[in-house]
Amino acid sequence: MERVPNGRRRPRSWLGGVVAVLAAGALSVGGMGGVAQAADINVAKNAGFEAGLANWSCSGGSGAVVGAPVRSGAGALKGTPAGQDNARCSQSVAVQPNSTYTLSAWVQGGYAYLGASGTGTTDVSTWTPGESGWKQLTTTFRTGASTRAVTVYTHGWYGQSAYLVDDVSVFGPDGGGGGDPDPQAPGTPAGLGVGAVTSSSVALSWNAVSGATGYNVYRDGTKVQTATGTSATVTGLAAATSYQFQVSATNAVGESAKSAAVSGRTAAGGGDPGGPAVPRHALTGYWQNFNNGATVQKLRDVQAQYDIIAVAFADSTATPGQIVFNLSSALGYSGVAEFKSDIAAKKAAGKSVIISVGGELGNVTINSDASATAFANSAYALMQEYGFNGIDIDLEHGINSTYMTKALRQLSAKAGSGMVLTMAPQTIDMQNTGTEYFKTALAVKDILTVVNMQHYNSGSMLGCDGQVYSQGSVDFLTALACIQLEGGLDPSQVGIGVPASTRGAGSGYVSPTIVNNALSCLTRGTNCGNFKPSKTYPSLRGAMTWSTNWDATAGNAWSNAVGPHVHALP
Repeated sequence: MERVPNGRRRPRSWLGGVVAVLAAGALSVGGMGGVAQAADINVAKNAGFEAGLANWSCSGGSGAVVGAPVRSGAGALKGTPAGQDNARCSQSVAVQPNSTYTLSAWVQGGYAYLGASGTGTTDVSTWTPGESGWKQLTTTFRTGASTRAVTVYTHGWYGQSAYLVDDVSVFGPDGGGGGDPDPQAPGTPAGLGVGAVTSSSVALSWNAVSGATGYNVYRDGTKVQTATGTSATVTGLAAATSYQFQVSATNAVGESAKSAAVSGRTAAGGGDPGGPAVPRHALTGYWQNFNNGATVQKLRDVQAQYDIIAVAFADSTATPGQIVFNLSSALGYSGVAEFKSDIAAKKAAGKSVIISVGGELGNVTINSDASATAFANSAYALMQEYGFNGIDIDLEHGINSTYMTKALRQLSAKAGSGMVLTMAPQTIDMQNTGTEYFKTALAVKDILTVVNMQHYNSGSMLGCDGQVYSQGSVDFLTALACIQLEGGLDPSQVGIGVPASTRGAGSGYVSPTIVNNALSCLTRGTNCGNFKPSKTYPSLRGAMTWSTNWDATAGNAWSNAVGPHVHALP
């Protein structure tokens, strides 16, 4: 979400990235001809950076191993160019003379180069100008008649952002140095503990296991679900009942032994509603706590069609994870008491008023247990002080799903079952279930109200059918929403986010008619474009807009048209 004048920021061109990924996928199928000989192995050592920088040498301390994002395992190389240093990392691998090797690696981030030197024939390299997701670079080289060692390397480019590398492979005849040891099944998870409980669910968390790609959760000895992160919520439980829980770690090799069991007891029936219930079909609007040229509003002025009002935004502090709220003096309030009175009045009218965290210019870092707790404690303090009955996550600078999940579960345990939890990820954040945002949404599914993805400031993206769709169309709204609908979220947890006017975003504005057609397509199967979902989703939550202020600037044309349509959905 934007705070700058006219809501404009630099447009993002995702189409090139999408096409590049599609092309890479096609090459990986059609361009890997030939059959490896029996002796062929990956002669690179520590190829997945599971042992830190062992066997690798990086110029000027420019390389480091990070735990996220990774393509597999628990580590990936991050190279950060600086000044005249292009962040070159390399290792010498043992090879056989007169032999052919396939060199490959998965990269992400800024400009990334992959190459081999000292081959004894023609040295090779390949590169990509930057990728938002993992992309495989591949090339081949042949060794000379007396070549026994080759240097393989990767580097970024001067003045460009950091790059990431994982799963390096130099595949060919063993030169005498062997390869990495065969992979092993992961160890047993430790630190299993019980978090928030309700009358029908128990939240669990545990420590990460090196080499694990997933986890199995057991209830009373029976596997009940799987998880990709280090937390899960077991649902469908009986009230006031004790259960035994265990967890195991998994990877491609196998499954670890189960952890020591912990006991969790569900709460008695009932619960704290914490505020008005969100209607089956809801309209969400962001209210600006600043003046960027849109109509300045007090909260009481927000159009009555809005069911959820997200106050934008909370501010971060010097303490990682901690947030505060500073009421803008530009809004005409006599003081905080008047603002709190407006919140109470909206809630009394059946509206949910929540505090939004993030936006285009805002960022809150939650990447540790301490910062997760700081977030939960400070967010709950704001809910108590101002009367907010929920929180919106609009972090546009990346999130860590493990610790964001922990933070939201801690907050939910404090606030109760009536807490409203919304999210507003960008389109790139919800392209597949492996993204940090999507993983977070699935991990908190039992306490999640709605994900209103921003269908704007995006450029072209993939739909759930694998086709590329351009923003500004019915197809873009429906085909991208379909990814969430088919990716594990309940239809009631999916909404369509759009700008309220042409001035509300840099690109992606669509008329209210297009929004209503998309909603009808998804819920009733009518007014679709070229893309038509295989089934309908009558319980789709609704729509969101940035912002109530830009809506008011345009005479509330958006909410007057979309609001009644949302509320009349089946």
